[in-house]
Amino acid sequence: METKNSINGSPYHLILKSLTLIPITHYLLVAFLAFVIFVYNLFEMHIIDDIFSGFGGNHVTLTFESSSELYRDVVSKCHLLHKRYFSTPWISGPHLQTILLNLLVKTPKLNYERELFLYSDGGTVALDWLMNFDETNFQVNGSNTDAKVVPLVIVVPGLTSYSESPYIKHIAYMMAKRGWNVVIYNHRGLAGVPLTSDCVYHPGWTEDLRQVVNHIHNRQPETPLYAIGTSIGANVLVKYLGEDGVNVPLVGAASICNPWDLLMGDRFLARGLRQRFYDKILVNGLQNIARQNQDVYARVGNWEGTDKAQTVGEFNNYSSRLTGDFETVDAYHRWASSARLVMNVKVPLLCINAMDDPVCTNEAIPFDECRKNKNIVLATTQHGGHIAFFEGMAGKDLWWAKVVEEYLSVLHSNKLIAEQTTGTTPPNGL
Repeated sequence: METKNSINGSPYHLILKSLTLIPITHYLLVAFLAFVIFVYNLFEMHIIDDIFSGFGGNHVTLTFESSSELYRDVVSKCHLLHKRYFSTPWISGPHLQTILLNLLVKTPKLNYERELFLYSDGGTVALDWLMNFDETNFQVNGSNTDAKVVPLVIVVPGLTSYSESPYIKHIAYMMAKRGWNVVIYNHRGLAGVPLTSDCVYHPGWTEDLRQVVNHIHNRQPETPLYAIGTSIGANVLVKYLGEDGVNVPLVGAASICNPWDLLMGDRFLARGLRQRFYDKILVNGLQNIARQNQDVYARVGNWEGTDKAQTVGEFNNYSSRLTGDFETVDAYHRWASSARLVMNVKVPLLCINAMDDPVCTNEAIPFDECRKNKNIVLATTQHGGHIAFFEGMAGKDLWWAKVVEEYLSVLHSNKLIAEQTTGTTPPNGL
């Protein structure tokens, strides 16, 4: 039979008694540290690694064909691609960078002149030509066809982005400051323009972009045309470049955070809790567009499935798959992927991807194909998130935008490109 003394002397009783002697503030400190560690790992932050590396950042990895004239004559002269990329310390980690993208990016108010482009099927898209911005009342030529010597860049936004999206305005502002003309190509159903035909935009549809590029080229045949695609817009752009090869009337292009393989991307977004969070945000954006054009989506697809979809893959299954007449959604994703056409690209193309992109898996990046195509240089960074790449202590600058600005400027000044635009060399490739 246990005695009172034996109970009081039990090790568990002594431990509990000792724990009551610890000040409550110590418990709160431990709880706080545990919370910090949880958040640090949840957002995959890397500020501790940055501290130990002396805030030196990481080298940019360049993948290209060994005899590439694009690298030798253009990219080798792009200083930013040969320096280290160091992400803003207080938003280190791919998730903070991605989530805060549209909140932190600030640009002066941009003034656009809208052109409504009508397709042969009755569809309509908005082409927003940048005219000026409030910072200095800087004027650009916009859609002025007399401005033949000024290069023009066509910006192709991401899945649900458009001309007023902060990062789109940022790159437009950067290129306009450089002296370029800029036009934003808004996808069907976006930028306040409703669907006017039974054709909906989806990530594998390149015909709309093709017709817009040809329209601008025919109207301004002597204007050097370039293009920048971001996220899904990059997939559309690269797929278009691969489909048309030497027949593309562009003299240069840049791809930012291209998902490359939509089938692999669909699997990636279903892989974990954090990826499913992004998947839900993306599908919500697609459903908002669909609900604004419900009559069209109901005619071309399965409206109930589209409206209740929980993932982008499900949305594509009830919408894009049916509009494209594919038997399975996987077949649609394979067809819509730009990775399968990388070897056919004939236009000088710079591709930028972050290895820690939480939306587009790095497993889909076609390293081997980029290494074998002399017209492509692929730049990858360890950090950067999705279309973010914040740098500087203030977190106001997007590294990729400065890189693209430098790349296109060097490319445009290259003597081979100058010869292209005067018709003395083949239309595409260096």
